[in-house]
Amino acid sequence: MELIAPYGGRLNDISHTSLRSPQGWRDYGDTQTLRWYLTPRQMCDIELLVSGAFSPLEGYATAKDYHEIIHNHRLADGTLWPMPITLDVSEEFADKLELNKPLHLLDSEGTTLAVMHIQDIWQPDKQAEAISIYGTEDRAHPGVNYLLEVSGPVYVGGNLIWGTLPVHYDFQHLRKSPTKLRNIFTQLNWHKIVAFQTRNPMHRAHQELTHRAAKDHGVNLLIHPVVGMTKPGDIDYYTRVKCYELLMKYYPAKNTALSLLPLAMRMAGPIEAVWHAIIRRNYGCSHIIIGRDHAGPGLSSKGENFYLPYAAQELVKKHETELGITMLPFQEMVYIENRKHYYPINEVQPEDKVLNVSGTEFRHRLQSDTEIPEWFSYPEVISTIRKTYPPKNQQGFTLFFTGLSGSGKSTLAKATMAKLMELTNRSITFLDGDEVRKLLSSELGFSPEHRNLNILRIGFVACEVTKHRGIAICAPIAPYADIRLKIREKIKQVGGFIEIHIATPLDICEQRDPKGLYKRARLGLIKDFTGISAPYEPPHEPELKIDTTSMVVEECIQQIINKLESLGYLTTENNIITWK
Repeated sequence: MELIAPYGGRLNDISHTSLRSPQGWRDYGDTQTLRWYLTPRQMCDIELLVSGAFSPLEGYATAKDYHEIIHNHRLADGTLWPMPITLDVSEEFADKLELNKPLHLLDSEGTTLAVMHIQDIWQPDKQAEAISIYGTEDRAHPGVNYLLEVSGPVYVGGNLIWGTLPVHYDFQHLRKSPTKLRNIFTQLNWHKIVAFQTRNPMHRAHQELTHRAAKDHGVNLLIHPVVGMTKPGDIDYYTRVKCYELLMKYYPAKNTALSLLPLAMRMAGPIEAVWHAIIRRNYGCSHIIIGRDHAGPGLSSKGENFYLPYAAQELVKKHETELGITMLPFQEMVYIENRKHYYPINEVQPEDKVLNVSGTEFRHRLQSDTEIPEWFSYPEVISTIRKTYPPKNQQGFTLFFTGLSGSGKSTLAKATMAKLMELTNRSITFLDGDEVRKLLSSELGFSPEHRNLNILRIGFVACEVTKHRGIAICAPIAPYADIRLKIREKIKQVGGFIEIHIATPLDICEQRDPKGLYKRARLGLIKDFTGISAPYEPPHEPELKIDTTSMVVEECIQQIINKLESLGYLTTENNIITWK
């Protein structure tokens, strides 16, 4: 497979020899062949490594390259390359690896996508990596959080000695490798192409910005959105790509193209902007638009921006000659009501009236089903987004009750389900802790690992129910805060998550003891019993906290219904709570 070097040169081809053929790679047998199932981020990286989008890389960073990138943002040979592309694995798996042996890299279905030659195995200094790449160790930064909390502790480096592109069944007409896209540009006789990077839906301001860039600089335009991993909470790429396709009719057809980039973003701001420039040069672009806060991750834990507004533009400009791609810096575009048009913010006059809809306001208007002005976005784009992201009172949601045994979780969960059945016409799925133990987790014990797996299974089912706009009601003990947070983050991507802490004190729960469990736990007959011999970590900021010591069931239900109404998941019309 051909790899395209960033400055027009060519690297050695990767062999197309089949791994399964007698003439292909030697079969080491099931017990000897080393196989690693790629994570979602690694799936994105392997595709761009194999396709040549990450040229001049020929594989995962070795320890030598990694340390040079971390300290100088260059490869060991001096080539500018700011982002470490590493294969992170678990310690248990790393113990099985040997230098100079092949490692098969598999997708989730078990298909080999590439074979790498293991050259290095080491434990990185992740704190140093966080500071170098992201400029912070703040876990509010999604890239830092992934690095320190999700990625494996051991890195494996080495060149790929065989590779093939993964198969995608969606938007195949828009998935162009660097080689294919460069050939298309040649056929169209395009010599100057500007790339526009985006991970969000494009609205009228983006259309005005990109159209102006192409027109003012006499270049052709490539809309090149990311469809790999982006920032948690972003609109899914299926919806975004549909919007991009609708938007294309507002551009001149002869000098505008749309292609998808399966990149796993790191949200690294200025460093990422340089990385994006190299990638777009590999796709055949001569220019790239770098906007305000390019690849910015949002606010820090202190409520501050991680990067200065135009730091990305400054860093790309500094390396522009070496990158071999020209940066087109653009100011934020704003709509001026009295002029009825969009202009760069630096062209606003004192007498102008600027209209703006922030990202927060846009999401609020979607959730509350209020009007979004046509000057902000095209009606067909908004209609497409609304279909996927309906207002809150049409979304699914999960009620996640958590608390000690005997606190009243199951009683309140069942009573709430009955009330919601009365008030709405949506399907409701009840996931009681005991029932799930019998039907989904009968093989599990009560160790911390098994407890976590049981709760994750409940969260998975609840997420599917929520995604399909139903109501999931969960009532496990769920003693560990980190697992509850993981479930929250997953479900919040598809609907609502309302955590309800049934905060009945331990002594009251123990007095009730309807199943005699506390008594047996005190006698040592039950090991790892939550609240006695195993910990319970109370929620830090639940949506609702209820102590059932002196409250009757009806009072508790009313609190829950009131909370759902205040959050917008239920609406009141003529004093009757309904679901639209």
